[in-house]
Amino acid sequence: MLWFVCFFNYADRQALSGVAPKLKEEFGFTNDDIGMIGSAFMWVYAGAAPLAGFIGDRIRRKDLILGGCLFWSLITVMTGWCGKLWQFVSVRALEGFGETFYFPASMSLVSDYHTPATRSRAMSFHQSSVYAGTILGSWLGAWFAVRLGWRSGFYFFGGAGVVVAFALFCFLREPRRGRAEALATSEPSPRVGVVLRDIFRTPTGVALMAVFAGANAVAAVFLFWTPTFLKEKFHFELSSAGLSGAVYIHLASAFSVPLAGVVADRLARRLAGGRMLAQAGGLLVGAGFIAAVGLTESVRTLIFAMICFGLCKGFYDAGIFASLYDVVHPRSRASAAGIMNTVGWVGGAAATKLAGWYADHGPRENPVANMSHFIAFGGLIYLLAAAVIFVIVICFAKRDVLGQRDRTIR
Repeated sequence: MLWFVCFFNYADRQALSGVAPKLKEEFGFTNDDIGMIGSAFMWVYAGAAPLAGFIGDRIRRKDLILGGCLFWSLITVMTGWCGKLWQFVSVRALEGFGETFYFPASMSLVSDYHTPATRSRAMSFHQSSVYAGTILGSWLGAWFAVRLGWRSGFYFFGGAGVVVAFALFCFLREPRRGRAEALATSEPSPRVGVVLRDIFRTPTGVALMAVFAGANAVAAVFLFWTPTFLKEKFHFELSSAGLSGAVYIHLASAFSVPLAGVVADRLARRLAGGRMLAQAGGLLVGAGFIAAVGLTESVRTLIFAMICFGLCKGFYDAGIFASLYDVVHPRSRASAAGIMNTVGWVGGAAATKLAGWYADHGPRENPVANMSHFIAFGGLIYLLAAAVIFVIVICFAKRDVLGQRDRTIR
């Protein structure tokens, strides 16, 4: 059930990137304007995420998940009514506010159904909905734009999300908090100070959040700008750009993420930082393919690099929250996911806006060349993120993970 909610969470947000070239043509928006529209979602998403996390540790997560789905779906419908820059920025900001409540609540809920022995596999299966929503959101948004007008895609996705929210109201169940670790659930909601201590007590937790900021900066640029990049550099048709910009990377991630979940769970049984090693491997290998996507002039090389990057990305994505939960107490997991989303999507918002600005004002001969080099720079970010995780695994992970297990038992 969460898979379907998350599918629309990503399809709704991704639909705009598929029609960005149409908006530039119809309204005369610059790359900088489009970057502002895309980043408005991310800034609000990031800013509201701690609030979403704190609330998710205190009220029924089912209510947050389905209430958020209903809210963001209605906002998606409203996107089809827009005609001015400030209107697009406003609805994207509101959509970011609604969607920010989903991941803290849902990841906390999943962690109460699955112990550490199966947590990576469960979360990696859930993660596949992110890729499915990204692919279909981008492609169908562009498909509707070509055949029925760009507004129709927002009506379709928004309306379908409303139906899903009402349909799941009777079926989604709320587990007891801490059930997977067999903890008592009668204790009152933790105070803010306790939550912050639970989250920031370990160098591992802080480092994982910093890495997520970098990795999500790269992901956000690909999510939002790839359809425009393919249309303008490689002259793809709009619907083809919307599909190709998502399908090669995210379908490859959908194939690799279940394998990554199995590998991460097995490594975690043998090594305290095992989940993190799987993530670091994905980042390290993926760095070169990111650079290739940005710099190549060959469509064949581009597609190969996008597929390989997607496979590597799946290995990182599978452990985003599972690795964090290895060092965070169950009572604060929704808050931890909220703060992690804040850190990650601040990176994503900044990179999305900066990409649009750099395309228009960078030192290269034209906006396409500027965007190409900006995308390639993401490979360096992946290398630095991999190095941070390797240092954490070597120096801190064993102490931090085993320390959390001891605190949970007590």
